[in-house]
Amino acid sequence: MSGRKTLWAALMLPLMALGLNAQSVQDRLNDYPTAARADYVFGCMATNGQGRDVLNKCACSIDVIASILPYEKYVEAETVLSMQLVGGERMAIFRTAQAAKVLVADLRRAQAEAEILCF
Repeated sequence: MSGRKTLWAALMLPLMALGLNAQSVQDRLNDYPTAARADYVFGCMATNGQGRDVLNKCACSIDVIASILPYEKYVEAETVLSMQLVGGERMAIFRTAQAAKVLVADLRRAQAEAEILCF
């Protein structure tokens, strides 16, 4: 009986490891909270129209962005963009810092790819 358990464990451990790896990949690709996706779709539809076809295009768009840009980077880029709208000398860092420019550029590239693929 102990030989069967050993054999079973030897066969199942690699399969379980594959499952864990697949789950972590899926989690990494789906790290955007539902509320963040919905917020993006609402904003997209406010800009592009309220039809079912626009809903599908906007949902596709955030899915493409999520596949390119990790959620943490998305939040950072959105924060930089909102801070750039605030006037004043103290907010100039968000307009001039190279790191901020890179974050925004990465988001813009992801949005451009999403527009090509979805609209």
